[in-house]
Amino acid sequence: MSVTGGKTGLSQTQEILSHLGLAKKTAAWGTLGTLRTFLSFSVDKDVQRLLRAIAGQGVDRTAIVDVLTNRSREQRQLISRAFQERTRQDLLQSLQAALSGNLERIVVALLRPAAHFDAQELRTALKDSGSTEDVVVEILATRTPLQLQECLAVYKHDFQVEAEEDIKSETSGTLQKLFLALAKGGRESYSEVIDYNLTEQDVQALKQAEGPGTEGTWVLILTQRNPEHLVRVFDQYQRCTGHELEHTVRNRFHGDAQIALLSLASVIRNTALYFADKLHQALQETEPNYQVLIRILISRSETDLLSIRAEFKKKFGKSLYSSLQDAVKGDCRPALLTLCRAEDL
Repeated sequence: MSVTGGKTGLSQTQEILSHLGLAKKTAAWGTLGTLRTFLSFSVDKDVQRLLRAIAGQGVDRTAIVDVLTNRSREQRQLISRAFQERTRQDLLQSLQAALSGNLERIVVALLRPAAHFDAQELRTALKDSGSTEDVVVEILATRTPLQLQECLAVYKHDFQVEAEEDIKSETSGTLQKLFLALAKGGRESYSEVIDYNLTEQDVQALKQAEGPGTEGTWVLILTQRNPEHLVRVFDQYQRCTGHELEHTVRNRFHGDAQIALLSLASVIRNTALYFADKLHQALQETEPNYQVLIRILISRSETDLLSIRAEFKKKFGKSLYSSLQDAVKGDCRPALLTLCRAEDL
């Protein structure tokens, strides 16, 4: 389920929108994404331009990036189908043959249906021997119920196994319980009615769940309650104990389970800030983590990348756009900058 609850304080973007009377509504351009439907869209012109970009003596990377990063995912799928009908060739395969490196990875992510891209990322994370718990949490906890359902259906179709079976075979203990609970997508929907009794019950349950064999209580509450309720639980927990819930997680859990639970708590508190932190971390590495940059910038470009940009600038004092300009090199740079879209002054 998509967990988009924020902290008690409004984000920078929400503060701006609140003054415009739009905080509770869909933004005027449709979403808080940086990429929206291209109004002058002509599928025939785009197909012709892509054909020219790969048919000449040299590959016109600028044209490819310009088309694919300025069209919505739905429009990109229309381009792919029209290209197939006109040329009897697969657009993705044609572009993969013409490109390489990180730009090829970006094009693949742009042209694959979202559920197929998420399924592949989830599969890679589950099968990777490295520390990829945060990737699994990202996909299972930040997608809408429909997106998660489609992702898991594609996972089963493409890999001939249920994601839940891979979770069982690749993880154990609290981490396994957490991932299985998230994969079920059973989080309660938002309710405008504030249940103060349930808030207090959950706080007391978490305070008492500090001994062996009580991990299930943490998993149940953090994966089943709606995010607005959980933010109240987090606040009340801190008032009662004198420290944040994350402090207890660090003392109570260890290893992979601790990493996953801290990531989930971050998603619940403020999803946009969670992604801003991940982007900042990816940019701070000696070599930027392009897999993280590509996955987040593309998956959030049509939903909440404007909010992520605002949180990034607020926390780190530098815009995401400038950070990408400074860290990213090579022919993938224009594509990532276009997805980010603009500087935040």
